[in-house]
Amino acid sequence: MKQNRLQSINENTWKQKWASYKRNPFSLLLFILVLFATSITILTMTFLVGYILIKGIPYVTPDIFSWNYTSENVSFMPAIVNTLILVIGALLLAAPLGIFAAIYLVEYAKRGNKLVSIVRVTSETLSGIPSIVFGLFGMLFFVTALHFGYSLLAGIFTVAIMILPLIMRTTEEALKSVPDIYREGSFGLGAGKLRTVSCIVLPAAVPGILAGIILSVGRVVGETAALVYTAGTVAEFPKGIFSSGRSLSVHMYALSREGLHTDQAYATAVMLLLMVLFINWFSTKMASKITRK
Repeated sequence: MKQNRLQSINENTWKQKWASYKRNPFSLLLFILVLFATSITILTMTFLVGYILIKGIPYVTPDIFSWNYTSENVSFMPAIVNTLILVIGALLLAAPLGIFAAIYLVEYAKRGNKLVSIVRVTSETLSGIPSIVFGLFGMLFFVTALHFGYSLLAGIFTVAIMILPLIMRTTEEALKSVPDIYREGSFGLGAGKLRTVSCIVLPAAVPGILAGIILSVGRVVGETAALVYTAGTVAEFPKGIFSSGRSLSVHMYALSREGLHTDQAYATAVMLLLMVLFINWFSTKMASKITRK
């Protein structure tokens, strides 16, 4: 009975949609265009992921997981460690600054403030600057002027500047999406501004904030140009934050550029893909748990 009822409901829905399309053929054209764009996007993503997996999985061998990098095993284990250091260091710098700046712009700054508009325009401009420009700035300022040299610390500061506008803008939009009735209800119960922001607004905006952090992590993991000029390309485990080291993306770029280990470059691409998928899955789980609480 339930299946027949659901089937009849679906048939009535499609009949209503088809009747509306007949009355307005332009809606049917838009629906076809949206469906076509969606199909092209899904097919493209499926092709890219499938191509990487087919080309790379056969070469994910035990040698590539060796702790010591040599020209024979071209291990990416040092690159994985360097990538994690870069991601954690950049988030420790950029996430608090971006989130606190967004809180000030949305919750504390007066509406129509010229400083707020300047900061927003600047952050949007920085988001569109190519990464090679950040790399050159990092090389001139952190590597040369501050004498950090080619080091993980220089790479951390450079990518932190890169992802700071992204975290700030996504956090700002997440805070704006919280209904004002939440704030009004908190003020009506006698809570102050700080308590309202920390206990009401921020928990409601956590999914949007985490989405920006996930995008930032993906950008750091996939960054190549900025890290070549700042963190360097040394394929070894770092002895400290002042040691030079290559990330996974730089490791893949170096292997493909040399032309001697192209298959291992595809295996590195598989590892990059799995790392990004794991980070997205973990962040989604954390966001759902925080939202439930």
